[in-house]
Amino acid sequence: MIDWWQQPLAALTDAQWEALCDGCGRCCLHKLQDEDSGEVFYTRVSCRYLDTDSCRCTQYPRRSALVADCVTLTPDNFEALEWLPTTCAYRLRARGEPLREWHPLVSGDPDSVHRAGISVRGRALSEDHVHPDSHEEHIVHWVEEDN
Repeated sequence: MIDWWQQPLAALTDAQWEALCDGCGRCCLHKLQDEDSGEVFYTRVSCRYLDTDSCRCTQYPRRSALVADCVTLTPDNFEALEWLPTTCAYRLRARGEPLREWHPLVSGDPDSVHRAGISVRGRALSEDHVHPDSHEEHIVHWVEEDN
């Protein structure tokens, strides 16, 4: 029997789609893009609505209304979002790859993503505490990005 998280993304229910999120919080970090190369750089600066302990949005149902550039992932748009982390379950599943062993759906433990060092817990800084012109000073390159 195939587990539901191994099914094609287009076949998932809304609840199953949401459950694929590993809770790393990386999609809620501010990113900078090089105008010449198009390369995307993650910063450790998070959206003000990210709870940096749980790595979940405190305003999830209203996030798109509160944050103009907040992107709602759907089966129709996620493939075009090249900035998603390489460890993101949506990217992995789209490529037919299995979820990582630390993913809560595999481990059965929602804290496994944090213990594995994949989440932004303890590493993110709310945009409320960072001047908008200083985001470049907060670019990060986490070794475990490709775990």
